[in-house]
Amino acid sequence: MILVNELKGKIKSKGYTQEKLARELGISPKTLCTKLNKGIFGSDEIENMIRILEIQNPIEIFFA
Repeated sequence: MILVNELKGKIKSKGYTQEKLARELGISPKTLCTKLNKGIFGSDEIENMIRILEIQNPIEIFFA
């Protein structure tokens, strides 16, 4: 289960908007919004978000 509010907080704290993060991930902002609302991401997307957002403890957000 992904802690979506924690992920959204991390996006904001790193100075990203959902639109900017979507571009970095190679998906549309609408797709990112849908994935955030459903809490469902592929392993590639999770790995990229960990790298892009420099998440130190990904287990706390992505595998709670």
